[in-house]
Amino acid sequence: MLDVVGKRGWYFLISALIIVPGLVSLIMPSGWATGDSGLKPGIDFTSGSVMNVTFRQPVTEDDIRERMDENGHPEALIQKIGGTNFFIRTELLEEAIGGGLSEREVIERDLEKFLGLERDRVEFDSVSPIVAQETVKTAFYALAAASVFIMFYVWYAFRRVPKAHRYGVSALLALAHDLLVILGIFSILGKVINMEVNSMFIVGLLIVAGYSVNDTIVVFDRIRENVSRHPDRDLAPMVNLSILETIGRSLNTSITTLVVLVAMLLIGGNSIRELLLVLAIGTVAGTYSSIFIASQYLVMWDRGEIGRFFRRGPAAAASSLLHLIGR
Repeated sequence: MLDVVGKRGWYFLISALIIVPGLVSLIMPSGWATGDSGLKPGIDFTSGSVMNVTFRQPVTEDDIRERMDENGHPEALIQKIGGTNFFIRTELLEEAIGGGLSEREVIERDLEKFLGLERDRVEFDSVSPIVAQETVKTAFYALAAASVFIMFYVWYAFRRVPKAHRYGVSALLALAHDLLVILGIFSILGKVINMEVNSMFIVGLLIVAGYSVNDTIVVFDRIRENVSRHPDRDLAPMVNLSILETIGRSLNTSITTLVVLVAMLLIGGNSIRELLLVLAIGTVAGTYSSIFIASQYLVMWDRGEIGRFFRRGPAAAASSLLHLIGR
């Protein structure tokens, strides 16, 4: 029988190689001048204005940037969506300036005059600082509440298993693993390709939380069945058997889901790109953690390895990990 549990040191090493660079990116400033760190917030999390505009004739991003500079918005982010359709994001535009015109109207008239903007095909949105702050708070509370609820739900669902609380905590740790992978990757993408996070990003995190735990429960449920059948056996071989019995189902489900997400990423619109990317990354990370991370916590906890890990110093903990890898 393939010894999956015995190689758990490798699984944690692989996770560390992915998570640690992401954590460094979350902490590290994105630039000496700005000092920004963490994720690159979109308009849902910061005050600003966005315009989705269409022109009657072909124009370039440089053409639009020149006009935005003339209108006092050198910070404008300009992205071509397709054809003559562009996405323009600026700082929060003034409601009204000299001459009774709003800053938005001034920009639209300027783009219409010099670049042939179709003013009847302009989509405009604006978010105030207060709304942005409330969005961040609400997103954080929703994610925290969902995580706590998931832990207690798994604990309750496995209440007939000895030391059922370990299943709830292990599921939560696996979920934290998946969220750290997503946050780290998006932090790196924000610095490399200026990818922003918005409200769809939070929606994606909540969906991933449910998907990841669902996959973890499938493995845990099989562990519960095997432990009930063989209560006199050591937990490690029961976990190993359960993983081998469920790995095919987990991989088939994840691969089919990933194929659909990749297809939607290729043909989907720009508005749901962040959501689809979060789901794609979360599908891979969730499948990996449910098979190779969550169940390993149960074995480590049963053998007292987690307690020894935290009681010893960093050097000894690293030595323990290397020992597990070398086994």
